[in-house]
Amino acid sequence: MIPAFLLVFLAVAYRVLAGLFIHSGTTWLSNFVPFAAVALCGGVYLPQRAKFVVPLGGLFLSDVALNYYYGAPLFSPLMVCRYFVLFLIGWAGLRWQNRASFRTLVPASIAASTMFYVVTNIFAWLSDPGYTRNFSGLVQALTVGLPQYSSTPAWMFFRNSLVSDLIFTCVFVLTMNYARRVEGVRARPVLVRSV
Repeated sequence: MIPAFLLVFLAVAYRVLAGLFIHSGTTWLSNFVPFAAVALCGGVYLPQRAKFVVPLGGLFLSDVALNYYYGAPLFSPLMVCRYFVLFLIGWAGLRWQNRASFRTLVPASIAASTMFYVVTNIFAWLSDPGYTRNFSGLVQALTVGLPQYSSTPAWMFFRNSLVSDLIFTCVFVLTMNYARRVEGVRARPVLVRSV
């Protein structure tokens, strides 16, 4: 399970570094972080006691670091919504823990990214006074967002999130399959022929 913990740590560290680069003007990296994949793969691969604590705790620590850096408040209603959705994604990952493969986790990763995007943007539409409470406001929340928060449109956040979640999920599956194969080779008894 060390590879699983290491991958979650690397994803969280990458999130902090990407957040620092975005602040310096690299907007094409906006939301190129595997939020949903960390929650999904944590639910699939981490030991029972760590399935939710490690991924969500790691992402929370990265939020603390980035919010401090940007001077943003630590807690907000949108942050609570985000962690609720990530918890649901991790809970869904429990379903795949005995059948983890590319065939099951790639579609699950796409669904998780989509769910995260739709739920958090609808919540932003409902809670942010910058959006009008009609269909055009909802479309704005799902496509361009509010310009005062970012120069990156909301649809690009979704694209970047989807791509990063897919990449991270594939890396996670490859790494865990390789680690299991190596453990299986080590666990096999060595037969010694007597002469």
